[in-house]
Amino acid sequence: MPSRETNKKPRVAVFDIDGTIFRSSLLIEVTDALIIKGVFPKSVSRTYARAKENWLNRRADYDRYILAVIRAFDTHIRGVHYKVFKKIAREVVDTHEDRVYRYTRDLVKSLKRKKYFLLAISHSPKDIVDEFARRLGFDKVYGRLIEMNSNGTFTGKTLLSDLILNKAKVVQRAVLKERLTLAGSVGVGDTESDIPLLTMVERPICFNPNGKLYRYAKRRGWKIIVERKDVIYEMNS
Repeated sequence: MPSRETNKKPRVAVFDIDGTIFRSSLLIEVTDALIIKGVFPKSVSRTYARAKENWLNRRADYDRYILAVIRAFDTHIRGVHYKVFKKIAREVVDTHEDRVYRYTRDLVKSLKRKKYFLLAISHSPKDIVDEFARRLGFDKVYGRLIEMNSNGTFTGKTLLSDLILNKAKVVQRAVLKERLTLAGSVGVGDTESDIPLLTMVERPICFNPNGKLYRYAKRRGWKIIVERKDVIYEMNS
């Protein structure tokens, strides 16, 4: 039986952001915006154009596309000033903040009313995830931290990459730091990279899962939700 002290701790709800709440990738959107604004050269888009085309035509998976975008971003963010990036990131969120899935949007609102501590974990840059998640009412955000020089420009190096790439470690860190409880916890993810965090929570939800997560979720009997156009349905696991 949980102790009174445990009962007083806020329950945690953990969400992946890209493809789970946001109907795109914040990293992709901000990279495209940096090109449009002339911060990145126009030629940058060509470095991931084929990977994007192959994914759209279902000749390759999404991972190849997003990895190509990550490489382009990491290479060309070097020397960009933080204030320039922050301004464009805010503009991206201003434009796309309502491009969300209804199921996860409503779930966030419901859990917020129930006083859950809302935790967002994303592999997109933290500054844009901060801006996006704050507007949804999240309490804490973990995202990619990019090292800066003393003059405020980015080096392109990701800090604490071993932490942000391990979502289970992030959850453990947040639970300890924020004095939360995993009793009654909720987790929402869409790819196999979310399996470690989904294993930790009491109520794992696989939302629009990719094939690897779908097969794993079926074996574990996890909840699988699919939102397609204006239809939301639970798949029998």
